[in-house]
Amino acid sequence: MAGCIVSAVAGCSPGTLDDAMPTAIRCLVLVPLADRVPSADRYEAGVLTALDRLGDHLSGCGWQVRVGADLRDETDLVVVWTRAATAPGLAAFAARGGAVLLLGPSAGALIEEHDLLDAAGVLPGATTPRHEIRLRPGPDAGEVWRRFDGDVLLTDQWQVLDKVADDVDVVLTASMGLQNHPVATIRGRLGLLGVGRTEATLSDPVYARLVHRMGRSLLGLRDAPPVRVGLLGYGAIGHEHSAAVRATDGLELAAVCDPNPERLDAAQAVAPGIARFADGTAMLDADVDLVIVSTPPDSHADWAVRVLTSGRSVVVEKPFCLTVGEADEMIGLAADQGLGLAVYQNRRWDPDYLALRAAIWSGVIGDVFHYESFVGGFEHPCNYWHSDESVSGGAIYDWGSHYLDWMLDLFPQQITHVTAATHKRRWHDVTNADHSRVTVRFADGVEGEFVHSDLAAALKPKWYVLGTEGAIVGDWRQTSVLSRTAIGTLAEDRLAPADAPADLRVVSADGSETRLALAPRPAYPFHRELADQLLSGAPMSVTPQGSRRNVAVMQAAMMSARDDARPQPLPEA
Repeated sequence: MAGCIVSAVAGCSPGTLDDAMPTAIRCLVLVPLADRVPSADRYEAGVLTALDRLGDHLSGCGWQVRVGADLRDETDLVVVWTRAATAPGLAAFAARGGAVLLLGPSAGALIEEHDLLDAAGVLPGATTPRHEIRLRPGPDAGEVWRRFDGDVLLTDQWQVLDKVADDVDVVLTASMGLQNHPVATIRGRLGLLGVGRTEATLSDPVYARLVHRMGRSLLGLRDAPPVRVGLLGYGAIGHEHSAAVRATDGLELAAVCDPNPERLDAAQAVAPGIARFADGTAMLDADVDLVIVSTPPDSHADWAVRVLTSGRSVVVEKPFCLTVGEADEMIGLAADQGLGLAVYQNRRWDPDYLALRAAIWSGVIGDVFHYESFVGGFEHPCNYWHSDESVSGGAIYDWGSHYLDWMLDLFPQQITHVTAATHKRRWHDVTNADHSRVTVRFADGVEGEFVHSDLAAALKPKWYVLGTEGAIVGDWRQTSVLSRTAIGTLAEDRLAPADAPADLRVVSADGSETRLALAPRPAYPFHRELADQLLSGAPMSVTPQGSRRNVAVMQAAMMSARDDARPQPLPEA
Protein backbone atom coordinates (compact mmCIF):
# COMPACT_ATOMS: atom_id res chain seq x y z
CA MET A 1 0.00 0.00 0.00
CA ALA A 2 1.34 3.45 -0.89
CA GLY A 3 -0.75 5.07 1.81
CA CYS A 4 -3.25 3.67 4.28
CA ILE A 5 -6.54 5.19 5.25
CA VAL A 6 -9.20 3.21 6.99
CA SER A 7 -12.60 4.79 6.53
CA ALA A 8 -15.29 2.78 8.16
CA VAL A 9 -18.71 2.37 9.56
CA ALA A 10 -18.22 0.01 12.49
CA GLY A 11 -20.93 -2.49 13.26
CA CYS A 12 -21.49 -2.44 17.02
CA SER A 13 -23.48 -4.88 19.10
CA PRO A 14 -26.36 -3.49 21.16
CA GLY A 15 -25.09 -1.96 24.34
CA THR A 16 -21.55 -1.26 23.14
CA LEU A 17 -22.26 2.46 22.69
CA ASP A 18 -23.26 4.91 25.35
CA ASP A 19 -26.49 6.85 24.94
CA ALA A 20 -24.78 9.94 23.54
CA MET A 21 -23.13 8.15 20.62
CA PRO A 22 -24.57 7.33 17.19
CA THR A 23 -25.00 3.69 16.22
CA ALA A 24 -22.28 3.85 13.52
CA ILE A 25 -18.72 5.12 13.84
CA ARG A 26 -16.74 6.44 10.86
CA CYS A 27 -13.04 5.94 11.39
CA LEU A 28 -9.87 6.84 9.53
CA VAL A 29 -6.36 5.44 10.01
CA LEU A 30 -3.87 7.73 8.31
CA VAL A 31 -0.29 6.94 7.33
CA PRO A 32 0.79 9.93 5.19
CA LEU A 33 2.27 9.15 1.81
CA ALA A 34 5.61 10.62 2.88
CA ASP A 35 5.94 7.68 5.27
CA ARG A 36 5.05 5.13 2.60
CA VAL A 37 7.93 5.70 0.17
CA PRO A 38 9.17 2.25 -0.92
CA SER A 39 12.46 1.34 0.73
CA ALA A 40 14.93 -1.48 0.31
CA ASP A 41 15.77 -1.24 4.00
CA ARG A 42 14.44 -4.36 5.76
CA TYR A 43 13.52 -2.44 8.92
CA GLU A 44 11.55 0.17 6.97
CA ALA A 45 9.74 -2.47 4.92
CA GLY A 46 8.91 -4.43 8.06
CA VAL A 47 7.38 -1.37 9.73
CA LEU A 48 5.15 -0.70 6.74
CA THR A 49 4.03 -4.33 6.64
CA ALA A 50 3.27 -4.19 10.35
CA LEU A 51 1.16 -1.06 9.85
CA ASP A 52 -0.85 -2.96 7.28
CA ARG A 53 -1.36 -5.75 9.84
CA LEU A 54 -2.57 -3.16 12.34
CA GLY A 55 -5.06 -2.00 9.72
CA ASP A 56 -6.20 -5.60 9.28
CA HIS A 57 -6.86 -5.86 13.02
CA LEU A 58 -8.92 -2.69 12.97
CA SER A 59 -10.80 -4.05 9.98
CA GLY A 60 -11.66 -7.03 12.15
CA CYS A 61 -13.18 -4.57 14.60
CA GLY A 62 -15.69 -3.57 11.92
CA TRP A 63 -13.75 -0.92 10.02
CA GLN A 64 -13.44 -1.03 6.24
CA VAL A 65 -9.98 -0.28 4.80
CA ARG A 66 -9.37 1.90 1.76
CA VAL A 67 -6.18 3.35 0.33
CA GLY A 68 -5.76 7.14 0.32
CA ALA A 69 -4.27 10.13 2.10
CA ASP A 70 -7.06 12.64 2.53
CA LEU A 71 -9.13 13.76 5.50
CA ARG A 72 -12.87 13.84 5.01
CA ASP A 73 -15.41 15.88 6.92
CA GLU A 74 -17.59 12.87 7.69
CA THR A 75 -14.80 11.11 9.59
CA ASP A 76 -15.27 10.79 13.37
CA LEU A 77 -11.86 9.43 14.39
CA VAL A 78 -8.40 9.74 12.81
CA VAL A 79 -5.60 7.44 13.96
CA VAL A 80 -2.24 8.81 12.80
CA TRP A 81 1.17 7.17 12.38
CA THR A 82 3.72 9.50 10.82
CA ARG A 83 7.36 10.54 10.85
CA ALA A 84 6.63 13.43 8.49
CA ALA A 85 6.71 17.00 9.80
CA THR A 86 3.17 17.82 8.67
CA ALA A 87 -0.19 16.13 8.28
CA PRO A 88 -2.28 18.62 6.27
CA GLY A 89 -5.73 19.32 7.65
CA LEU A 90 -5.22 17.39 10.88
CA ALA A 91 -5.21 20.41 13.23
CA ALA A 92 -8.29 21.83 11.53
CA PHE A 93 -10.04 18.48 11.81
CA ALA A 94 -9.31 18.40 15.55
CA ALA A 95 -10.48 21.99 15.95
CA ARG A 96 -13.84 20.99 14.47
CA GLY A 97 -14.24 18.43 17.24
CA GLY A 98 -12.89 15.37 15.43
CA ALA A 99 -11.18 12.71 17.51
CA VAL A 100 -7.44 12.16 16.85
CA LEU A 101 -5.11 9.43 18.17
CA LEU A 102 -1.37 9.95 17.57
CA LEU A 103 0.69 6.74 17.49
CA GLY A 104 4.40 6.07 17.90
CA PRO A 105 6.56 8.85 16.46
CA SER A 106 3.64 11.06 15.41
CA ALA A 107 3.63 13.56 18.30
CA GLY A 108 7.36 14.21 17.98
CA ALA A 109 7.16 14.49 14.20
CA LEU A 110 4.32 17.01 14.42
CA ILE A 111 6.14 19.23 16.91
CA GLU A 112 5.45 22.30 14.75
CA GLU A 113 1.69 21.64 14.83
CA HIS A 114 1.36 23.87 17.90
CA ASP A 115 -2.43 24.11 17.85
CA LEU A 116 -2.81 20.32 17.74
CA LEU A 117 -0.32 19.61 20.53
CA ASP A 118 -1.62 22.48 22.66
CA ALA A 119 -5.11 21.04 22.36
CA ALA A 120 -3.76 17.60 23.33
CA GLY A 121 -2.09 19.17 26.37
CA VAL A 122 1.35 17.66 25.78
CA LEU A 123 4.81 18.83 24.75
CA PRO A 124 6.98 16.01 23.31
CA GLY A 125 10.63 15.86 24.30
CA ALA A 126 13.49 13.45 23.68
CA THR A 127 13.04 9.91 22.37
CA THR A 128 14.34 7.07 24.53
CA PRO A 129 16.71 4.41 23.18
CA ARG A 130 15.09 1.17 22.12
CA HIS A 131 14.63 -1.02 25.20
CA GLU A 132 12.16 -3.29 26.97
CA ILE A 133 9.28 -1.12 28.15
CA ARG A 134 6.94 -2.18 30.93
CA LEU A 135 3.62 -0.42 30.39
CA ARG A 136 1.38 -0.06 33.41
CA PRO A 137 -2.06 1.49 33.84
CA GLY A 138 -2.03 5.16 34.74
CA PRO A 139 -4.44 6.82 37.19
CA ASP A 140 -6.94 7.41 34.37
CA ALA A 141 -6.63 4.07 32.54
CA GLY A 142 -10.36 3.38 32.79
CA GLU A 143 -11.75 1.00 30.18
CA VAL A 144 -8.59 1.19 28.06
CA TRP A 145 -6.94 -1.25 30.49
CA ARG A 146 -9.82 -3.69 30.84
CA ARG A 147 -8.91 -7.39 30.53
CA PHE A 148 -5.15 -6.91 30.20
CA ASP A 149 -3.15 -9.64 31.94
CA GLY A 150 -0.69 -7.70 34.09
CA ASP A 151 1.90 -5.30 32.71
CA VAL A 152 2.47 -5.06 28.96
CA LEU A 153 6.05 -5.69 27.84
CA LEU A 154 7.15 -4.17 24.53
CA THR A 155 10.61 -3.66 23.03
CA ASP A 156 10.32 -0.19 21.57
CA GLN A 157 11.10 3.50 21.93
CA TRP A 158 8.83 6.19 23.35
CA GLN A 159 8.67 9.94 23.42
CA VAL A 160 9.30 11.51 26.82
CA LEU A 161 6.72 14.22 27.44
CA ASP A 162 8.37 17.39 28.76
CA LYS A 163 5.02 18.88 29.75
CA VAL A 164 1.59 17.43 30.45
CA ALA A 165 -1.33 19.72 31.29
CA ASP A 166 -3.07 19.23 34.63
CA ASP A 167 -6.35 18.25 32.99
CA VAL A 168 -4.82 15.54 30.78
CA ASP A 169 -5.85 11.95 31.60
CA VAL A 170 -2.80 9.70 32.00
CA VAL A 171 -3.80 6.30 30.64
CA LEU A 172 -0.49 4.38 30.56
CA THR A 173 2.87 4.93 32.20
CA ALA A 174 6.41 3.55 31.97
CA SER A 175 9.33 3.84 34.37
CA MET A 176 12.54 5.66 33.56
CA GLY A 177 14.99 5.71 36.44
CA LEU A 178 12.94 6.18 39.59
CA GLN A 179 10.12 8.10 37.93
CA ASN A 180 6.91 7.08 36.18
CA HIS A 181 6.33 8.90 32.89
CA PRO A 182 3.08 9.23 30.93
CA VAL A 183 3.19 7.17 27.73
CA ALA A 184 -0.49 7.28 26.73
CA THR A 185 -2.71 10.30 27.37
CA ILE A 186 -6.19 11.55 26.56
CA ARG A 187 -7.53 15.09 26.68
CA GLY A 188 -11.06 15.42 25.41
CA ARG A 189 -11.04 13.90 21.92
CA LEU A 190 -7.26 13.99 21.43
CA GLY A 191 -5.09 11.05 22.44
CA LEU A 192 -1.45 9.99 22.34
CA LEU A 193 -0.07 6.44 22.42
CA GLY A 194 3.65 7.10 22.45
CA VAL A 195 4.86 3.56 21.74
CA GLY A 196 4.62 1.92 18.33
CA ARG A 197 7.81 2.57 16.36
CA THR A 198 9.10 -0.96 15.74
CA GLU A 199 7.80 -3.75 13.57
CA ALA A 200 7.53 -6.04 16.61
CA THR A 201 5.34 -3.59 18.52
CA LEU A 202 3.12 -2.68 15.59
CA SER A 203 2.59 -6.40 14.87
CA ASP A 204 1.83 -7.29 18.49
CA PRO A 205 -1.86 -8.17 19.06
CA VAL A 206 -1.61 -6.55 22.51
CA TYR A 207 -0.63 -3.24 20.87
CA ALA A 208 -3.51 -3.55 18.42
CA ARG A 209 -5.88 -4.00 21.37
CA LEU A 210 -4.49 -0.83 22.97
CA VAL A 211 -5.03 1.15 19.76
CA HIS A 212 -8.59 -0.13 19.48
CA ARG A 213 -9.46 0.66 23.08
CA MET A 214 -7.80 4.10 22.98
CA GLY A 215 -9.87 4.93 19.91
CA ARG A 216 -13.06 3.77 21.57
CA SER A 217 -12.30 5.88 24.62
CA LEU A 218 -11.77 8.99 22.49
CA LEU A 219 -15.20 8.44 20.96
CA GLY A 220 -16.89 7.96 24.32
CA LEU A 221 -17.63 4.29 23.70
CA ARG A 222 -18.22 2.06 26.68
CA ASP A 223 -18.38 -1.70 27.02
CA ALA A 224 -21.73 -3.42 27.00
CA PRO A 225 -23.05 -4.77 30.32
CA PRO A 226 -21.42 -7.98 31.60
CA VAL A 227 -22.28 -11.21 29.79
CA ARG A 228 -24.13 -13.79 31.89
CA VAL A 229 -22.68 -17.23 31.08
CA GLY A 230 -24.24 -20.67 31.40
CA LEU A 231 -22.10 -23.83 31.36
CA LEU A 232 -23.64 -26.84 29.62
CA GLY A 233 -21.70 -29.79 31.06
CA TYR A 234 -19.42 -29.63 34.09
CA GLY A 235 -16.64 -32.17 33.77
CA ALA A 236 -12.95 -31.26 34.00
CA ILE A 237 -13.20 -28.76 31.16
CA GLY A 238 -16.35 -27.27 32.70
CA HIS A 239 -14.40 -26.54 35.87
CA GLU A 240 -11.75 -24.82 33.72
CA HIS A 241 -14.42 -22.65 32.08
CA SER A 242 -15.87 -21.82 35.48
CA ALA A 243 -12.52 -20.55 36.75
CA ALA A 244 -11.89 -18.57 33.55
CA VAL A 245 -15.33 -16.94 33.49
CA ARG A 246 -15.10 -15.94 37.15
CA ALA A 247 -11.64 -14.44 36.57
CA THR A 248 -12.54 -12.47 33.43
CA ASP A 249 -13.80 -8.91 33.68
CA GLY A 250 -17.06 -8.63 31.74
CA LEU A 251 -18.14 -12.27 32.14
CA GLU A 252 -20.37 -13.51 34.95
CA LEU A 253 -21.05 -17.16 35.75
CA ALA A 254 -24.83 -17.38 36.05
CA ALA A 255 -25.80 -21.02 35.58
CA VAL A 256 -24.45 -24.57 35.31
CA CYS A 257 -26.16 -27.61 33.83
CA ASP A 258 -25.14 -31.24 34.33
CA PRO A 259 -27.19 -34.40 34.94
CA ASN A 260 -24.77 -35.47 37.69
CA PRO A 261 -25.74 -33.81 41.03
CA GLU A 262 -22.19 -34.27 42.39
CA ARG A 263 -20.85 -32.13 39.56
CA LEU A 264 -23.47 -29.48 40.26
CA ASP A 265 -22.38 -29.48 43.90
CA ALA A 266 -18.76 -29.03 42.80
CA ALA A 267 -19.74 -26.12 40.55
CA GLN A 268 -21.72 -24.41 43.30
CA ALA A 269 -18.92 -24.89 45.83
CA VAL A 270 -16.68 -22.51 43.88
CA ALA A 271 -19.48 -20.24 42.64
CA PRO A 272 -22.22 -19.90 45.28
CA GLY A 273 -25.43 -18.39 44.00
CA ILE A 274 -25.36 -19.82 40.48
CA ALA A 275 -28.52 -21.38 39.08
CA ARG A 276 -28.40 -25.20 38.83
CA PHE A 277 -30.01 -27.30 36.12
CA ALA A 278 -30.07 -31.00 35.37
CA ASP A 279 -31.60 -30.44 31.92
CA GLY A 280 -30.07 -28.26 29.19
CA THR A 281 -33.41 -27.22 27.75
CA ALA A 282 -34.40 -25.76 31.11
CA MET A 283 -31.18 -23.73 31.27
CA LEU A 284 -32.03 -22.15 27.91
CA ASP A 285 -35.05 -20.59 29.60
CA ALA A 286 -32.83 -19.04 32.29
CA ASP A 287 -31.32 -15.54 32.39
CA VAL A 288 -28.11 -16.23 30.43
CA ASP A 289 -26.60 -14.40 27.45
CA LEU A 290 -24.05 -17.01 26.36
CA VAL A 291 -23.78 -20.79 26.72
CA ILE A 292 -20.52 -22.76 26.71
CA VAL A 293 -21.23 -26.22 25.30
CA SER A 294 -18.98 -28.87 26.90
CA THR A 295 -20.86 -31.97 25.80
CA PRO A 296 -19.36 -34.84 23.73
CA PRO A 297 -18.44 -33.88 20.12
CA ASP A 298 -21.29 -35.69 18.37
CA SER A 299 -23.76 -33.38 20.17
CA HIS A 300 -21.91 -30.07 19.68
CA ALA A 301 -23.78 -28.99 16.56
CA ASP A 302 -27.21 -29.92 17.92
CA TRP A 303 -26.71 -28.00 21.16
CA ALA A 304 -25.11 -25.01 19.46
CA VAL A 305 -28.04 -24.70 17.06
CA ARG A 306 -30.49 -24.90 19.96
CA VAL A 307 -28.58 -22.20 21.86
CA LEU A 308 -28.39 -19.88 18.85
CA THR A 309 -32.06 -20.44 18.04
CA SER A 310 -32.89 -19.39 21.61
CA GLY A 311 -31.22 -16.02 20.92
CA ARG A 312 -28.01 -16.59 22.85
CA SER A 313 -24.37 -16.58 21.81
CA VAL A 314 -22.43 -19.83 22.07
CA VAL A 315 -18.95 -21.19 22.66
CA VAL A 316 -18.39 -24.78 21.54
CA GLU A 317 -15.71 -27.13 22.86
CA LYS A 318 -13.25 -28.52 20.35
CA PRO A 319 -13.67 -30.17 17.97
CA PHE A 320 -16.14 -27.63 16.60
CA CYS A 321 -18.30 -30.45 15.17
CA LEU A 322 -17.89 -33.54 13.00
CA THR A 323 -18.85 -32.31 9.51
CA VAL A 324 -18.53 -29.19 7.38
CA GLY A 325 -22.29 -29.18 6.93
CA GLU A 326 -22.77 -28.84 10.68
CA ALA A 327 -20.20 -26.03 10.81
CA ASP A 328 -21.94 -24.15 7.99
CA GLU A 329 -25.30 -24.44 9.73
CA MET A 330 -23.92 -22.95 12.96
CA ILE A 331 -21.99 -20.19 11.20
CA GLY A 332 -24.99 -19.21 9.08
CA LEU A 333 -27.38 -19.21 12.02
CA ALA A 334 -25.06 -17.08 14.16
CA ALA A 335 -24.67 -14.57 11.32
CA ASP A 336 -28.42 -14.41 10.70
CA GLN A 337 -29.13 -13.90 14.42
CA GLY A 338 -26.28 -11.42 14.96
CA LEU A 339 -24.89 -13.61 17.76
CA GLY A 340 -21.42 -14.68 18.83
CA LEU A 341 -19.99 -18.08 17.89
CA ALA A 342 -16.55 -19.35 18.90
CA VAL A 343 -14.65 -22.61 19.42
CA TYR A 344 -12.54 -23.12 22.53
CA GLN A 345 -9.16 -23.76 20.89
CA ASN A 346 -7.34 -23.29 24.19
CA ARG A 347 -4.01 -24.72 23.00
CA ARG A 348 -3.50 -21.80 20.61
CA TRP A 349 -1.85 -20.13 23.61
CA ASP A 350 0.45 -22.99 24.66
CA PRO A 351 3.86 -21.38 25.32
CA ASP A 352 5.77 -23.81 23.10
CA TYR A 353 3.37 -23.29 20.19
CA LEU A 354 3.55 -19.50 20.53
CA ALA A 355 7.36 -19.70 20.46
CA LEU A 356 7.29 -22.01 17.43
CA ARG A 357 4.89 -19.73 15.56
CA ALA A 358 6.92 -16.61 16.34
CA ALA A 359 10.09 -18.29 15.09
CA ILE A 360 8.48 -19.50 11.86
CA TRP A 361 6.81 -16.18 11.13
CA SER A 362 10.04 -14.28 11.82
CA GLY A 363 11.69 -16.12 8.92
CA VAL A 364 14.55 -17.44 11.06
CA ILE A 365 14.58 -20.73 9.10
CA GLY A 366 13.64 -19.16 5.77
CA ASP A 367 10.65 -20.40 3.79
CA VAL A 368 9.06 -23.41 5.48
CA PHE A 369 8.28 -26.28 3.11
CA HIS A 370 7.94 -29.30 5.44
CA TYR A 371 6.13 -29.53 8.78
CA GLU A 372 5.61 -32.56 11.03
CA SER A 373 3.86 -32.90 14.38
CA PHE A 374 3.42 -35.93 16.62
CA VAL A 375 1.66 -36.91 19.83
CA GLY A 376 1.32 -40.27 21.53
CA GLY A 377 3.13 -43.09 23.24
CA PHE A 378 2.64 -46.80 23.89
CA GLU A 379 -0.28 -47.24 26.23
CA HIS A 380 -3.95 -48.15 26.30
CA PRO A 381 -6.29 -45.28 25.30
CA CYS A 382 -8.74 -43.96 27.87
CA ASN A 383 -11.99 -45.92 28.35
CA TYR A 384 -14.27 -42.95 27.80
CA TRP A 385 -16.06 -41.32 24.88
CA HIS A 386 -12.73 -39.87 23.64
CA SER A 387 -11.91 -43.39 22.42
CA ASP A 388 -15.31 -44.08 20.85
CA GLU A 389 -15.24 -43.06 17.19
CA SER A 390 -19.02 -42.72 16.91
CA VAL A 391 -18.98 -40.05 19.65
CA SER A 392 -15.57 -38.37 19.32
CA GLY A 393 -15.29 -38.59 15.54
CA GLY A 394 -12.20 -40.74 15.93
CA ALA A 395 -8.58 -40.33 16.97
CA ILE A 396 -7.99 -37.79 14.19
CA TYR A 397 -10.67 -35.53 15.67
CA ASP A 398 -9.52 -36.01 19.26
CA TRP A 399 -5.91 -34.77 19.09
CA GLY A 400 -6.29 -33.34 15.58
CA SER A 401 -8.60 -30.66 16.93
CA HIS A 402 -5.42 -29.21 18.51
CA TYR A 403 -2.56 -30.35 16.29
CA LEU A 404 -4.24 -29.71 12.95
CA ASP A 405 -5.52 -26.39 14.26
CA TRP A 406 -1.87 -25.43 14.91
CA MET A 407 -0.88 -26.46 11.42
CA LEU A 408 -3.70 -24.50 9.80
CA ASP A 409 -2.96 -21.43 11.90
CA LEU A 410 0.66 -21.53 10.70
CA PHE A 411 -0.25 -22.12 7.05
CA PRO A 412 -3.32 -20.18 5.90
CA GLN A 413 -2.71 -20.86 2.21
CA GLN A 414 -5.08 -22.91 0.06
CA ILE A 415 -5.21 -26.69 0.53
CA THR A 416 -5.15 -28.95 -2.54
CA HIS A 417 -5.81 -32.33 -0.88
CA VAL A 418 -5.60 -34.40 2.29
CA THR A 419 -4.45 -38.00 2.69
CA ALA A 420 -4.65 -40.18 5.79
CA ALA A 421 -4.02 -43.73 6.93
CA THR A 422 -5.07 -45.47 10.14
CA HIS A 423 -4.18 -48.75 11.85
CA LYS A 424 -6.15 -50.96 14.22
CA ARG A 425 -3.56 -53.39 15.62
CA ARG A 426 -3.82 -53.85 19.39
CA TRP A 427 -6.43 -51.94 21.42
CA HIS A 428 -9.54 -53.76 20.16
CA ASP A 429 -11.74 -52.85 23.13
CA VAL A 430 -11.99 -49.23 21.90
CA THR A 431 -13.16 -48.08 18.49
CA ASN A 432 -10.68 -45.27 17.76
CA ALA A 433 -7.73 -46.12 15.52
CA ASP A 434 -4.53 -47.11 17.33
CA HIS A 435 -2.33 -45.13 14.95
CA SER A 436 -3.25 -42.30 12.53
CA ARG A 437 -1.29 -40.25 10.02
CA VAL A 438 -2.69 -37.17 8.24
CA THR A 439 -0.87 -35.34 5.45
CA VAL A 440 -2.04 -31.95 4.16
CA ARG A 441 -0.79 -30.71 0.81
CA PHE A 442 -0.94 -26.94 0.29
CA ALA A 443 -1.23 -25.20 -3.07
CA ASP A 444 2.26 -23.71 -2.85
CA GLY A 445 3.86 -27.12 -2.32
CA VAL A 446 4.20 -26.97 1.47
CA GLU A 447 3.45 -30.30 3.15
CA GLY A 448 2.19 -30.75 6.69
CA GLU A 449 1.94 -34.05 8.55
CA PHE A 450 0.29 -34.99 11.85
CA VAL A 451 0.73 -38.38 13.51
CA HIS A 452 -1.15 -39.61 16.58
CA SER A 453 -0.18 -43.01 17.90
CA ASP A 454 -0.98 -45.21 20.88
CA LEU A 455 1.55 -47.75 19.52
CA ALA A 456 4.66 -45.56 19.59
CA ALA A 457 7.24 -47.20 21.85
CA ALA A 458 9.72 -44.62 20.56
CA LEU A 459 8.57 -41.02 20.34
CA LYS A 460 9.11 -38.75 17.37
CA PRO A 461 9.68 -35.04 18.13
CA LYS A 462 6.56 -33.03 18.86
CA TRP A 463 7.54 -30.77 15.96
CA TYR A 464 10.01 -31.17 13.10
CA VAL A 465 9.96 -28.19 10.74
CA LEU A 466 12.25 -27.66 7.73
CA GLY A 467 12.90 -24.34 6.02
CA THR A 468 15.23 -23.11 3.32
CA GLU A 469 17.62 -21.68 5.95
CA GLY A 470 17.37 -24.20 8.79
CA ALA A 471 15.06 -26.29 10.96
CA ILE A 472 13.08 -26.18 14.21
CA VAL A 473 12.79 -29.27 16.41
CA GLY A 474 10.47 -29.59 19.39
CA ASP A 475 11.75 -32.30 21.74
CA TRP A 476 9.43 -33.92 24.26
CA ARG A 477 10.22 -33.37 27.93
CA GLN A 478 10.13 -36.41 30.19
CA THR A 479 8.97 -34.79 33.43
CA SER A 480 8.06 -36.20 36.84
CA VAL A 481 6.40 -34.66 39.87
CA LEU A 482 8.28 -35.71 43.00
CA SER A 483 6.74 -35.81 46.47
CA ARG A 484 6.77 -37.84 49.70
CA THR A 485 4.41 -40.58 50.73
CA ALA A 486 2.73 -40.60 54.16
CA ILE A 487 5.70 -42.52 55.58
CA GLY A 488 8.29 -40.23 53.98
CA THR A 489 9.41 -42.34 51.02
CA LEU A 490 9.76 -40.98 47.49
CA ALA A 491 6.64 -40.78 45.34
CA GLU A 492 7.13 -40.11 41.64
CA ASP A 493 4.33 -39.24 39.24
CA ARG A 494 5.59 -39.44 35.66
CA LEU A 495 3.72 -37.03 33.42
CA ALA A 496 2.73 -37.97 29.90
CA PRO A 497 4.91 -36.10 27.39
CA ALA A 498 1.88 -34.16 26.14
CA ASP A 499 1.39 -32.67 29.62
CA ALA A 500 4.58 -30.57 29.40
CA PRO A 501 5.69 -28.00 26.81
CA ALA A 502 8.33 -29.12 24.34
CA ASP A 503 11.94 -27.93 24.35
CA LEU A 504 12.40 -25.99 21.12
CA ARG A 505 15.68 -25.56 19.26
CA VAL A 506 16.48 -23.78 16.01
CA VAL A 507 19.09 -25.61 13.94
CA SER A 508 20.91 -23.39 11.44
CA ALA A 509 22.28 -24.53 8.10
CA ASP A 510 25.78 -24.72 9.60
CA GLY A 511 24.58 -27.06 12.36
CA SER A 512 24.63 -24.52 15.18
CA GLU A 513 21.68 -24.62 17.56
CA THR A 514 19.73 -21.97 19.47
CA ARG A 515 17.25 -22.77 22.22
CA LEU A 516 13.99 -20.86 22.14
CA ALA A 517 12.77 -19.31 25.38
CA LEU A 518 9.13 -19.87 26.31
CA ALA A 519 7.05 -17.00 27.65
CA PRO A 520 4.78 -17.69 30.63
CA ARG A 521 1.33 -18.96 29.75
CA PRO A 522 -1.13 -16.03 29.71
CA ALA A 523 -4.08 -16.22 32.07
CA TYR A 524 -7.34 -17.18 30.35
CA PRO A 525 -6.54 -15.48 27.00
CA PHE A 526 -9.46 -17.08 25.13
CA HIS A 527 -12.02 -15.83 27.62
CA ARG A 528 -10.49 -12.34 27.63
CA GLU A 529 -10.76 -12.24 23.85
CA LEU A 530 -14.32 -13.55 24.06
CA ALA A 531 -15.28 -10.73 26.44
CA ASP A 532 -13.54 -8.17 24.23
CA GLN A 533 -15.50 -9.36 21.21
CA LEU A 534 -18.88 -9.44 22.92
CA LEU A 535 -18.45 -6.18 24.83
CA SER A 536 -16.39 -4.03 22.47
CA GLY A 537 -16.41 -5.67 19.04
CA ALA A 538 -12.71 -6.68 18.99
CA PRO A 539 -11.82 -9.69 16.79
CA MET A 540 -10.81 -13.04 18.24
CA SER A 541 -7.74 -15.05 17.30
CA VAL A 542 -9.89 -18.14 16.81
CA THR A 543 -12.59 -17.59 14.19
CA PRO A 544 -15.53 -19.81 13.20
CA GLN A 545 -14.21 -19.96 9.63
CA GLY A 546 -10.82 -21.10 10.89
CA SER A 547 -12.48 -23.81 12.99
CA ARG A 548 -14.56 -24.83 9.97
CA ARG A 549 -11.34 -25.29 7.98
CA ASN A 550 -10.03 -27.59 10.69
CA VAL A 551 -13.21 -29.69 10.56
CA ALA A 552 -12.92 -29.85 6.75
CA VAL A 553 -9.37 -31.25 7.00
CA MET A 554 -10.37 -33.81 9.65
CA GLN A 555 -13.42 -34.89 7.65
CA ALA A 556 -11.32 -35.24 4.49
CA ALA A 557 -8.75 -37.24 6.47
CA MET A 558 -11.39 -39.71 7.67
CA MET A 559 -12.67 -40.04 4.09
CA SER A 560 -9.14 -40.74 2.86
CA ALA A 561 -8.46 -43.31 5.60
CA ARG A 562 -11.63 -45.18 4.62
CA ASP A 563 -10.65 -45.03 0.92
CA ASP A 564 -7.26 -46.76 1.15
CA ALA A 565 -5.41 -43.47 1.82
CA ARG A 566 -6.39 -41.91 -1.51
CA PRO A 567 -6.09 -38.07 -1.68
CA GLN A 568 -9.28 -36.19 -0.88
CA PRO A 569 -10.22 -32.55 -1.53
CA LEU A 570 -11.77 -30.57 1.31
CA PRO A 571 -15.51 -31.30 1.49
CA GLU A 572 -17.70 -28.37 0.51
CA ALA A 573 -20.59 -29.24 2.80
